[in-house]
Amino acid sequence: QVQLVESGGGLVQAGGSLRLSCAASGSMFRIYAMGWYCQAPGKQRELVASITSGGSTNYADSLKGRFTISRDNAKNTVYLQMNSLKPEDTGVYYCHRLGSSYWGQGTQVTVSS
Repeated sequence: QVQLVESGGGLVQAGGSLRLSCAASGSMFRIYAMGWYCQAPGKQRELVASITSGGSTNYADSLKGRFTISRDNAKNTVYLQMNSLKPEDTGVYYCHRLGSSYWGQGTQVTVSS
């Protein structure tokens, strides 16, 4: 059983930054692609960014240039650096091992105007 534990969410003013972390259990973290998803109030969960085992990244078009996904395989951790935050970035952010049923519990990000 794989566990994904997110942290780093919180309340921030528009224009501010947050860094989310997702710590994964298990010894094979490095071979899996990982993703961050956001579920805004009243909306479906959507992909924000993903990173392959080799470090290739992909972002939602609306977020390019503001968010950066990265991973540290030695720490079994994937990160999401969020800059220039906007109120529309508000939501619960989830970590997900792509292609699996494993999701974290989510961390709330609230951006005030």
